[in-house]
Amino acid sequence: MEEEKKVVAAEEAKAETPAPEIKVEVSEMNEEEAQLEKADAKYTATNIQVLEGLEAVRKRPGMYIGTTSAAGLHHLVWEIVDNSIDEALAGYCTEVTVTINKGDTITVVDNGRGIPVDVVAKSGLSGVETVYTVLHAGGKFGEGGGYKVSGGLHGVGASVVNALSEWCEVTVNKDGGVYYIKFENGGHIVDHLKKIGTCPKDANGTKVTFKPDPLIFQDTTEYNYDTIRDRMRQTAFLNRGIRITVIDDRGEQQVKESFCYKGGIKEYVLFINNHKTRLFDEVIYCEGSVPITLASGATAHVYAEIAFQYDDGYSANVYSFCNNVHTHEGGMHETGFKEAMRKIVNNYCREYKFLKDGEDDLTYDDIAEGLTAVISVKHPNPQFEGQTKTKLGNSEVRKIVNGIVSEQFQRFLLEDPRLARMIMEKIVMAANARMAARKAREDFRRKGSLELTTLPGKLADCSSKNPEECELFIVEGNSAGGSAKNGRNRETQAILPLRGKILNVEKAQAKRIFANAEIGNMITAIGGGIDPEFDTSKIRYHKIVIMTDADVDGSHIRILLLTFFYRFMRPLITEGYVYIAQPPLYKVEYHGKQYYAYSDEQLEVIKKKLNLKPGYPFQRYKGLGEMDAEQLLETTMDPKNRKMLRVTLNDAIKAEQVFTDLMGDDVDPRKEFIHANAKFVKNLDI
Repeated sequence: MEEEKKVVAAEEAKAETPAPEIKVEVSEMNEEEAQLEKADAKYTATNIQVLEGLEAVRKRPGMYIGTTSAAGLHHLVWEIVDNSIDEALAGYCTEVTVTINKGDTITVVDNGRGIPVDVVAKSGLSGVETVYTVLHAGGKFGEGGGYKVSGGLHGVGASVVNALSEWCEVTVNKDGGVYYIKFENGGHIVDHLKKIGTCPKDANGTKVTFKPDPLIFQDTTEYNYDTIRDRMRQTAFLNRGIRITVIDDRGEQQVKESFCYKGGIKEYVLFINNHKTRLFDEVIYCEGSVPITLASGATAHVYAEIAFQYDDGYSANVYSFCNNVHTHEGGMHETGFKEAMRKIVNNYCREYKFLKDGEDDLTYDDIAEGLTAVISVKHPNPQFEGQTKTKLGNSEVRKIVNGIVSEQFQRFLLEDPRLARMIMEKIVMAANARMAARKAREDFRRKGSLELTTLPGKLADCSSKNPEECELFIVEGNSAGGSAKNGRNRETQAILPLRGKILNVEKAQAKRIFANAEIGNMITAIGGGIDPEFDTSKIRYHKIVIMTDADVDGSHIRILLLTFFYRFMRPLITEGYVYIAQPPLYKVEYHGKQYYAYSDEQLEVIKKKLNLKPGYPFQRYKGLGEMDAEQLLETTMDPKNRKMLRVTLNDAIKAEQVFTDLMGDDVDPRKEFIHANAKFVKNLDI
């Protein structure tokens, strides 16, 4: 479908805060271009390009850092920090400092061994020049390398950062000497490595400063302090005892935070569960180092540590890492953990009569209800599935984690019968609730098959049956729903009006959730089912658009809907199908023309542009229902003019905390959130 898309990526917790627009233009080839493409269809050796040095990285940066958006920009920081953390894992680095400088340059300093400055025989260059200009060069390859384990992009991290930078400076303190080199324009050496001074022989380390190339990162080169701070805090949790300091020098006053956790991932679990009602205060911790035989026959060790704790909630939150890389899709370490938990819990429940003879085994879902777990594995030769490393594929890790958890969790249960009873009673209660929820789901499906063979009566469906072009607008109120129905494109846009606020699924039991009419209508209209069987391949619309009023009630309805999607249709969010409409706040009429403003700042710009005097009348929209069909289409629904926020899940741990804080049973976190964010509210309708 021909259209100019104005879509903004936003975190679900900050959905009402507009971010810079990402503009994507789609156009068809003209006849001349088509002929040229046809002529180029002859494929010979002359078509083969050989890219020298770092040209390949600049030609296809997405292959190396995933994207050139804000996520890719921050990935450059992770790669340089990973090199410092690898030094720490090898036992040579205790402190890392990351500084965001004015001009959005980044400086990373560590007190590791310092990059080698002597000549590498194969490249003929110094170690520093080799690491920063040659892909797949570093001390992380082979069993004789300088590291037992490592993260990063398999040795391409430093050179990729250099390739995608306008300039990059490296200073190395090594064995009493201070060495310096600078690269420009995508990794070209300005001057070869030179010694510029001396330092104490024990003051080794590396300092890297780089400026991302705006020709590569065209969306933005501005670093987000919170993003870097959160990632560095996570890294400190995963590497106990290492101190990581984050500094922001861009403002009038320096911002500085430092992280060091002697308890490692045990403290990480407590941090994640900070605002949850824990079943008991203790964090269950298991660790072990297991030898493995490498392909060469040499022996190495896999180190695994697992920390977990139960709360009184219903969600399961398992976060896994390998060599500090967050494996979002899990892998063999998660599989080993789940198998061990299922085996140990069922054996304990059978032996101590928490399960009666003849009763079915408890499922992992029963065991995981209210569970927060962090699994961290350090492996000398990790095998990740995919370039972005989201799933760990080493089969031996499954057995290693299974064995460590089985032995040590069983010991914990035997040594503390009181806590063991608390865990088992919660799990059995979860199993009973699961059976009740399954009955509620079955009743819902049975009702759907008998009574809802057609779509909900409230739904004004679109005529197209192609999900890729279809949009579902979930609209607050019948009045706005009427305007949306009359103003929509009936070919591709469907409207589902809501009656008031839906149920808060964070607090409600499954039986109430599935009995709720509004929730039932959404499930039926969207068409993908519900977790754990939710299937995005069956959804009827590839844009699910939340369209609510620009006031407090509208924001509340929005977060209720996002909570429902997050808990029961999470793939909708993780795969990018959920959007938030951005209706205008103001309308200004001037000389027969209408001007719309989506913020106070835009209103002032319009006033200034039109040279309007103070007191000139304008309309403040308090609700979608105040717009007629034509206005709603023009401002909020027409793909040529509208602005939308796309809800993404960049940080699952942070998202979990936000939904728990805003929608859970504990009131104190909401009070803290209000106190911290009240100053940002500009349009509060009371």
